Amino acid sequence: MKKQSAARGPVADTGMLIHRPAGKVFDAVCDPKHTTQFWFTHSTGKIQPDADLTWTWEMYGHSIPVKVKAFERNKLIVLEWGSETPTIVEWKFTAVTDTATFVQIINSGFKGSKDEQMKSVIDATGGFTLVLAGLKAWLEFGVKLNLIADRFPKGLENKN
Repeated sequence: MKKQSAARGPVADTGMLIHRPAGKVFDAVCDPKHTTQFWFTHSTGKIQPDADLTWTWEMYGHSIPVKVKAFERNKLIVLEWGSETPTIVEWKFTAVTDTATFVQIINSGFKGSKDEQMKSVIDATGGFTLVLAGLKAWLEFGVKLNLIADRFPKGLENKN
């Protein structure tokens, strides 16, 4: 699949070093057997070339469509996600050593006013940082931190 070019405008960009080989990190992101331990609760399938998926966060009663736009084993995944105003999410995997991988996530294509776009960038940066922290804990220590599930506890929706 061809690599997609990033959209113009503000982008969310975060990254983290994970002390596991690139192939293991890449496979964990692609396989719901792993991703359900640190991100969403259900997927209709694995991330693979040209896949059309639905990801669900049961604790929030929320699902989104996900389309795989580019897939380069152990190096790159480009997704389009969302239905009304889809954005592009690029996952870049860089092998730093044989046992360590830097994972970068770039989310682009936000719509709306400049203020709405900036709010989306801030939310996405925070969300994807939690995803990477959860992935790191899961792969390095076998610990399920529940970072996404605990981000918006019931009863605190309007307390801020």
